Amino acid sequence: MSEDRRTEGQSDQSPWDMASGAFIAWRSGDAAAMDELVATMTPILWHVVRAYGHDRQTAEDVIQATWLGFVRLHRTIEDPQAVASWLITSARRGAAAHTRAARRATPVQDETLHAALPDAESAEALAMLDDEASRLWGAVATVDERCRKLLRVVAFMDRPDYQSISQDLDMPVGSIGPTRARCLAKVRTALMKGGER
Repeated sequence: MSEDRRTEGQSDQSPWDMASGAFIAWRSGDAAAMDELVATMTPILWHVVRAYGHDRQTAEDVIQATWLGFVRLHRTIEDPQAVASWLITSARRGAAAHTRAARRATPVQDETLHAALPDAESAEALAMLDDEASRLWGAVATVDERCRKLLRVVAFMDRPDYQSISQDLDMPVGSIGPTRARCLAKVRTALMKGGER
């Protein structure tokens, strides 16, 4: 759709009368009358939409949506004299809706966005934690099976139940603490050597 559709030699009729006449003819079955209606009203719709400060692409989108809405809803226009007003109102509403949408899409400063995001570890911190866990469990893998079992059990318990551990690992309750200390010392040594297996 062009912004400047008016040419020399146009009728002396007002655009409103021309739009009304074209609308009546189109509804009576004259398909070419739609071209006349579009040629008459599109320059006016351009002015209406551009008054909202939209760029050319947005204005084209709004005007196209206005015409699509007109084709879909033209039967709701009872008075042919109201067709120009109907189109202008539809274009004005479309332009206002685009203005509201553009305001909602305003860029946000990093500080504002950071405050709205949930707290989370940085990628660097997560990588360091993953590396530490990998080295630790690599060191645990170097100790004997009895130590591995004991350390895996106590590592994931807040308050280890020594009675249960004693039964599960077939280990006297009194030896669990000293065994755990010896196993941790082995893991510490392995970590100091680089966690090599």
